[in-house]
Amino acid sequence: MSDETRQKVKAIAEELGYVTNLAARGVRQGWLPLVGVVSDGLITSPFATEIVRGLDGAARSAGMAVFAVNHSSGQSIGSVLDEVQQFRPRAVAYAAMYHKDVDLPPTLAGSVGVMINCREASGRVTSLVPDEEGGAREIVRYLLAAGRRRIAFINLPGILAGSLREKGFRAALEEAGIDPLGVFPAVRRSVYSDRAPSLVASHAEALLSGQRPDAILCGNDRVAMEVYAALARAGLRIPDDIAVASFDNQVELASRLDPPLTTMALPHRAMGRLAMEILLAGQPEPPHLRQLPFHLVERASV
Repeated sequence: MSDETRQKVKAIAEELGYVTNLAARGVRQGWLPLVGVVSDGLITSPFATEIVRGLDGAARSAGMAVFAVNHSSGQSIGSVLDEVQQFRPRAVAYAAMYHKDVDLPPTLAGSVGVMINCREASGRVTSLVPDEEGGAREIVRYLLAAGRRRIAFINLPGILAGSLREKGFRAALEEAGIDPLGVFPAVRRSVYSDRAPSLVASHAEALLSGQRPDAILCGNDRVAMEVYAALARAGLRIPDDIAVASFDNQVELASRLDPPLTTMALPHRAMGRLAMEILLAGQPEPPHLRQLPFHLVERASV
């Protein structure tokens, strides 16, 4: 078809109010107007809403729909991806509940268009992750700007997010010429889990019996909730006596603590939106790692 004929057809279609039927076009091209998301439990977590909103908003704008399939511990990633492909989606993403490395089978890496909240271990798939180190630097600088100098960190042991946040925590304090009061594991186990026995109360008690901190940074909002309880038992006020800050921004929790918690919001919606843009792009970029910034949510705990 010549360009002149194509323009005439386009003009007539616009005059008649014609809308492209993506489903029909997809069938001809071998796909349906769907984007599949394989997750490792994300869809059962509080963070799913924001990632799905980001994905769904961008998908709807393109006339597409999103569906998700959970990858349980008893299934191989390959079998779940095969299950998703039976629906003939336009594209497939893999999303994780928390920031970690995921090793996709080499034969299947090409079927996943983007990783969300996780990194493909071999770098074969574009991966979107939170800038954990940058987020930690930002919240520490915020505490320093508020006049806090004796800062302790109750962190999440054994996970990638925790190690990167500790790196940013130490870097920001070193930049300011200040030594940290210490970095302490939030749980008794070597790898953080919400179900693991907590060490938060004992760490708080030890900190208060020595050189008392004027700020405690917490690995997530649940840890912060435990710190609040420990400080209340000691008769200390937040933020007058000790400031508390955190990561994640679990809104139903952080906004309801007394005082409301200042925390770094994970870029879940932004990751979802960008993931969809990458999946639907006409000319995919070479695989790369992209870090998205956290957003500081200022409340009343600093």
